[in-house]
Amino acid sequence: QVQLVESGGGLVQPGDSLRLSCAASGGTFTKYTMGWFRQAPGKERVFIASVRWSDGSTIDADSMDGRVPISRDHAKNTVYLQMNSLTPAAAAIYYCAASTWSTPYVENHYAYWGPGTQFTVSS
Repeated sequence: QVQLVESGGGLVQPGDSLRLSCAASGGTFTKYTMGWFRQAPGKERVFIASVRWSDGSTIDADSMDGRVPISRDHAKNTVYLQMNSLTPAAAAIYYCAASTWSTPYVENHYAYWGPGTQFTVSS
């Protein structure tokens, strides 16, 4: 059974950097695309970025404009999302998910989801 567990959330100050992690277990992930989504308070969950486990190719949401690098570490079975120069607008719950489809923007194509990790940005 595939399990995903996010970590790295907490309280940060404006301008800080944060790296979110998603530890994956229970499967062979080379066939998966791993995605990060965020859900701000009162808003829908939206796609941020994805990485294809097999070759490391990435896709970012247009709104991210490459500002949230996503990467994966084969040896650790972990996917990362780097976030820099944080502002209060970035505060949300961040979810990691796994999909076998080649449509990373489509939320309901992701079969497995982690419980999410949350951070707030406050001085």
